[in-house]
Amino acid sequence: MKRILPNLGLAALVMLLGATGCKRTPKGITPIGSPRAATVEGGASLQPANLPPGGGLEGGAVGSEELGPGGGAQAPRELFEGYVMDPETFKAQTVYFDFDSSVVKLSEIDKVRAVAEELKLRPETRLLIDGHCDERGTEEYNRALGERRALAVREVLVKQGIAPDRIRTRSWGEDMPADPGHNEAAWAKNRRAEFILLLPPEQ
Repeated sequence: MKRILPNLGLAALVMLLGATGCKRTPKGITPIGSPRAATVEGGASLQPANLPPGGGLEGGAVGSEELGPGGGAQAPRELFEGYVMDPETFKAQTVYFDFDSSVVKLSEIDKVRAVAEELKLRPETRLLIDGHCDERGTEEYNRALGERRALAVREVLVKQGIAPDRIRTRSWGEDMPADPGHNEAAWAKNRRAEFILLLPPEQ
């Protein structure tokens, strides 16, 4: 009996340390982290090429100013000045995301490929990718998540052969919902990345 009691005490101590020593990430929450690596559904890593500076071509949005691991010069902001926004050409190619995710789903990849093929046929154009979120989560968190979504789509385009300096990203967070509703049907439409074709200034 004396041998059993110390063993029970030791087991209780191990269980107590195990319970207090591990922090768990709440389910459904994606750590903000760095947007330097994006993934496609299935776990395939898309290592970023040189990221051009982010920021909006108009007020209200937040963009990435980071460079990828490959280093190199950022695309000058001036390269995008004077370009005319065309939000209609790629409207049907809007990419949708799962809740709290910046992973490009396999079901959405063909949309990104279609954009890449059009850009290859029109080398004089550039592209703006807007990342959006639904209304759940803090404003700061949603801005970061929207940017990660835009960057993830951008990396798929780069893997398809589009030069990184032709693309800029920005995040609107939850500020520009496609559907103003407050239910899952509306939220599913708002978790998205949109493509805006940039047409060169008239010569």
